[in-house]
Amino acid sequence: MKFITLNQDNIDQEHICCAITDKKGEPCVSSKKKWMTERFKDGLVFLKLDARGKVFIEYIPAEKAWFPIAAPGYMHINCFWVSGKYKGQGYANQLLEQCISDAKIKGMCGLTVLSSTKKMPFLSDPKYLKYKGFLTADTACPSYELLYLPFRENAPLPCFKDCAKQGKTQEQGMVLYYSSQCPHTAKYVPLIQQIAKLHGKTIRLHKLETLEQAQNAPSPCTNYSFFYNGEFVTNEIFSEKKFETFLQTHK
Repeated sequence: MKFITLNQDNIDQEHICCAITDKKGEPCVSSKKKWMTERFKDGLVFLKLDARGKVFIEYIPAEKAWFPIAAPGYMHINCFWVSGKYKGQGYANQLLEQCISDAKIKGMCGLTVLSSTKKMPFLSDPKYLKYKGFLTADTACPSYELLYLPFRENAPLPCFKDCAKQGKTQEQGMVLYYSSQCPHTAKYVPLIQQIAKLHGKTIRLHKLETLEQAQNAPSPCTNYSFFYNGEFVTNEIFSEKKFETFLQTHK
């Protein structure tokens, strides 16, 4: 099978893998596509297998990445996913190789990617990446890792910005930082906001709308970071059931 690179000309016709189609009335796909379209001018690349499945890599120059990292000269992998029946067929290697090749052609000094020392949802697999030569550049609470693959020995060491190192906010109660970089926030953020209201509670929402806001976020995962009483809780997008459970245990 061949790979397809999304761009201004084909994004309306192509699916985006992690959200292939919207159910009636849901804005997930349109939200993500709008975010992507606005990032193409910044060098965003979305490369996917020409198949109806989750086989893709998304990357952008780190200076334009919506993450609180300092990684000048690097290419940052936003998302890297091969799932289902497509696992074990070499597609991950091919996608990564194409990303490396493209980054070298563009004069980058290496790659960076967000991962974790403990299993966290929606983050790249550290075992695979370290097998492919990635190294740990920095860590942040509770178990985030910034991995990097330098292309030369004197490549600068990337790091998390101080604002994201401790995984804390100054705000009390339920606080959520999120962006349209993940399509599913468009559906599930309003859902938990509605559930909270039914319980007589509120969630303070911070939608990251600009590069500057994202690069100064209080947690490495700008797609979705939920805090309670100033402490980081999860980067997993709450379903209705899981959020109800959270509310029951935090009365």
